[in-house]
Amino acid sequence: MFSTVLTGAFCGIDSYLVQVEVDVASGLPCMEMIGSLSKEAGEAKERVRVALKNMGFSLPPSHITINFSPADRHKSGTLFDLPAAVGLLISMGKISGTKAEGILFAGELGLNGEVKAVKGILPIVQRAAASGVKVCVVPQGNEEEAAVIDGMCVYGVSHLSQVTDALAPDSQGFEACGILPAGKSRNPGDIQEIAVDFVDISGQESVKRAAEIAAAGFHHLMLVGPPGSGKTMIAKRIPSILPPLTYDESIEVSSVYSVSGRLKDGKILTNRPFVAPHHTVTGCALVGGGRVPAPGAVSLAHRGVLFLDEMTEFSRYVLDVLRQPLEERKVLITRAYGNIEYPADFMLVAALNPCPCGYYPDENKCHCSASEIRRYLSRISGPVRDRMDLCVEVPGIKVKDMVASGQGERSADIRERVMRARARQEQRFGGTGVRFNSEMGKAELKAYCPLGETQQKHLLQLFERLGMSARAYDKVLRTARTIADLADEEEISVKHINEAVYYRTSADKYWEGM
Repeated sequence: MFSTVLTGAFCGIDSYLVQVEVDVASGLPCMEMIGSLSKEAGEAKERVRVALKNMGFSLPPSHITINFSPADRHKSGTLFDLPAAVGLLISMGKISGTKAEGILFAGELGLNGEVKAVKGILPIVQRAAASGVKVCVVPQGNEEEAAVIDGMCVYGVSHLSQVTDALAPDSQGFEACGILPAGKSRNPGDIQEIAVDFVDISGQESVKRAAEIAAAGFHHLMLVGPPGSGKTMIAKRIPSILPPLTYDESIEVSSVYSVSGRLKDGKILTNRPFVAPHHTVTGCALVGGGRVPAPGAVSLAHRGVLFLDEMTEFSRYVLDVLRQPLEERKVLITRAYGNIEYPADFMLVAALNPCPCGYYPDENKCHCSASEIRRYLSRISGPVRDRMDLCVEVPGIKVKDMVASGQGERSADIRERVMRARARQEQRFGGTGVRFNSEMGKAELKAYCPLGETQQKHLLQLFERLGMSARAYDKVLRTARTIADLADEEEISVKHINEAVYYRTSADKYWEGM
């Protein structure tokens, strides 16, 4: 007997529907699974066989063929166990194929019939909903992430027996068996308060201003200063001044976490991610890949912040692999069976000391030689440093000055200004595909950053005196546009240019002569 069951698969964070075709025919007794399956996916036949045996179902002495169509696309993961078992039970006449029609099934089976949570449910259910599927059956551990997709009725099950009972020929369905549709416990776009706040930071007003500019225009930010100056504290509070994820962004970011198995308790993300890999991270762990490709830190930081603390402690090779994601905002991984693409549209924030001991140029504290300082800072290549929009010096702060300055400004107040600046950008770039000032190309710079004769002359003089690159020219214009947006001004003035150039070059003195 022949049967088909609907499931899905994912490649990167893109997903597609899969037809599980099961045929039970006369012939040499065996079970074959075909359709470009990875090792763990192909092992489903043993899990299915033992699970059915332990539930009291005897497999017929027949030639069983299970095909996963389209057969030319590579499929990995363990989510094919449940649809394969359902299809086999339909072909054996144990459950109703009519009742299973139009339902998407996904889940891993334990040897006792338990249905276990799997990776990638969110993008698969999203694709199913877009294709007109209305009902899906997923593991109970995945029901919450699946339920956020509008228009989808989600049933979460913990054991295969629940599926067989609900789809039995004389059954009235899942709800009659006590399995109710999953409800939404959290909605994308909900604001969740972040524990850290800029109010905790006393002093360092210029550095907090740089963080506000970076957040408003989604610019990359580098902080250079001695230990204890507040670099890490400021970086960790940047997510608190970023707008919450929109519905589409939340689904997109949560899909990355779903395919990597990092969604906590199946709950989608509503705050922008903040990812801070250790300096011992490998290039593969940073940008993604591996024997079984998985998203790296740059993709986990998609739509959020990637923080590299003690940037000079990272290997130069690891830092250089960031160059492509910084430019293209995506990561492309090539394998023999095809290409996998992960999104990587993140805001890079880096913090570093100016020398191995951290106190250069304070001669009373720093005893590093000139060669040691050069070798230390040279770990950050020129192309990587040139891709930073703001490169800011963070001066050391004395305790008495910190106490005298009192509390800082609340993150909520800064976030309001950031959101107003973002609203101006959204209105400006509507329909162009550009979202932030940091993403403007040559055409957008010409259209949205026109300079008067005085401003143009002033900017050229600054660049000639400071010897900045052509890439730096564009980045200064983008930053100046953001500063003007924060001031609710349409025209870029000389003061906006001066501030943009200052935040671009205030830490350049550490690399002079290298």
